Amino acid sequence: MSVNREEIKRLIDLIPDQDATEVLDFIEYLNMKRERESAQQLDVKILAQDESLIEQVNQSQVDRQTGCIYGKEAGLDYLRTILGA
Repeated sequence: MSVNREEIKRLIDLIPDQDATEVLDFIEYLNMKRERESAQQLDVKILAQDESLIEQVNQSQVDRQTGCIYGKEAGLDYLRTILGA
């Protein structure tokens, strides 16, 4: 889609200041949304390369399939045992 930036600038110059504030807010929102989406994609790519994490996820799937899942209290008891608390 072709955008005429000069036309956009001309339209912005014609709107009242109170509306210009809303336009600025919207532009900042779009920039923030684009940055967040870019960061999320980067995070997924990095996580997909973490062999330890992939192994943990695979083990978690096996544990779920075999019923080896701790409830909240059992998990806390296990952590207390390991931490010596």
